[in-house]
Amino acid sequence: MNAPQEPPVTLLPTGFIDLLQHEAEAEAQGIARIIDVFSRYGYEQVRPPLIEFEASLLAGGGQALSAQTFRILDPDSRRMLALRPDMTTQISRIAATRLAERPRPLRLSYAGSCVLVGTPGRDGARQITQVGLELIGPDSAQADAEVILVTSSALSALQVANVSIDLSCPNIARALIATETFTAAQEATLIQALDRKDVAAVRDLGGALAPVLTQLLRATGPARHALEILTQLDLPPSAADEVKRLQEVVNAVWAADPAIILTIDPTEFRGWQYHTGLCMTVFAADVREEIGRGGRYLSYDQEAACGMTLRPEALLKATPPVTLKKRVYLPHGTSVAKSHQLREDGFATVAGLDDVSDPCAEARRLRCAYYILQDKLVEV
Repeated sequence: MNAPQEPPVTLLPTGFIDLLQHEAEAEAQGIARIIDVFSRYGYEQVRPPLIEFEASLLAGGGQALSAQTFRILDPDSRRMLALRPDMTTQISRIAATRLAERPRPLRLSYAGSCVLVGTPGRDGARQITQVGLELIGPDSAQADAEVILVTSSALSALQVANVSIDLSCPNIARALIATETFTAAQEATLIQALDRKDVAAVRDLGGALAPVLTQLLRATGPARHALEILTQLDLPPSAADEVKRLQEVVNAVWAADPAIILTIDPTEFRGWQYHTGLCMTVFAADVREEIGRGGRYLSYDQEAACGMTLRPEALLKATPPVTLKKRVYLPHGTSVAKSHQLREDGFATVAGLDDVSDPCAEARRLRCAYYILQDKLVEV
């Protein structure tokens, strides 16, 4: 039996891609702008490692990411290591250990690559980039609203048009379901029906809760419309508290910026593995996939936290094209002062390392828009 052939050296594993010049530059510029906006709101950047010990990375809320995690054996310690599939749990670890004595609220930002085993809905990508912020310490509507407002400000800086932020609160339905004696299997099936917005299945499965659960399904859409329905529902105290908190967040956001488009989907459950309260998904009209996701969760040591993670790969589809610096070919011997001045003026300089007979042809070959001739800037 023939041994399997090795793939060509130029072939990349499924789900991994090269970003070439324009794409890489666009991503780098986008991340830099987002981090700059975050820093203006007091969020300080940290950089956790790409790999940690498996036991550490998947502790606490990280357990929900176990199925998405690549694992490798450390040749030094002989312990299992894990490549991060998400950076939020790492920020939680840093906040609870290295920054445990820092005063709260603690505002942190981050950017980096993550590697995932499986990414449904992400076009099969297994390496993704994340840039985000975490507000750790307070558990309040104002803290939730701040995360939304700072996110909106960052997207405005990138000129992302037609942004909407969808708010979900799975705990409303969970609190309702907890008032009845469903088995675990019945509860899972009912939640799946709610998530699919299957009204007929909810009526069949919901029992005594069917009327209020079908009303909950109607509370989907623009925030004002959804809250009108939600606030009229007869809910148990724990679910009513969730609705009240949701309304407080919406009011706080609109008090600061009434132009932000907010929608509500109270029965969205997918993807919220470790979140414990309000959940947020960011969309742009011209991008079919989400461009960001976040919400409230419990950090290490059960500390309250709320955050947002943006996906630069998706954001690039919603932002104006990046304009790269115009390239200028500098024939060998061009003065240092001239090259310095060109860079100060915003050009990218490409130095000739040898004498050439035709600097215009060489500039064209090296994809330069200009070249220097007798100390003058000449267009190719």
